[in-house]
Amino acid sequence: MPTHTKGFDPIYSKDSKALILGTWPSPKSFEMGFYYGHKQNRFWPLMAALTGREVPQTIEEKKAVILDSGLALWDTIEQCTIVGAADASIQDVEARDITWLLREAPIEAVFCNGAKAYEIYMKHQYLRTGIAAVKLPSTSPANAAFSMERLLELWSPIKAYIKE
Repeated sequence: MPTHTKGFDPIYSKDSKALILGTWPSPKSFEMGFYYGHKQNRFWPLMAALTGREVPQTIEEKKAVILDSGLALWDTIEQCTIVGAADASIQDVEARDITWLLREAPIEAVFCNGAKAYEIYMKHQYLRTGIAAVKLPSTSPANAAFSMERLLELWSPIKAYIKE
């Protein structure tokens, strides 16, 4: 059973044009205090490659990669029951209401980090937002079927929204 009942706050600005949604923070992320905290998760190296920046190390550097690029980052789940970090074990989902974020930022596109984030977005949020999501392969180390090169290729549509 989870020991956390609240995920992280969204990272966004008035310039955020694309929203990246995960599912729920992993135990390692909670331990580190920020999104994608597991050192083997490829999210931050991928964001660095997509934005042409160095791989961020600190929370402030990670926030800067998202904000300076005109992106936003959040999770689809407000609360859930989960075993470890396994999306397949997620139950009792209470989805986030992300409509207020769309009023705060000019979000034009939604990208989901993995199939479970996409499933939750489409089931609970799409009808409220009207923005069709793009399902991207998970950056999780559990998704070993995708090399970093393949992830970079499949995540490349997000480049259209990255501020230079």
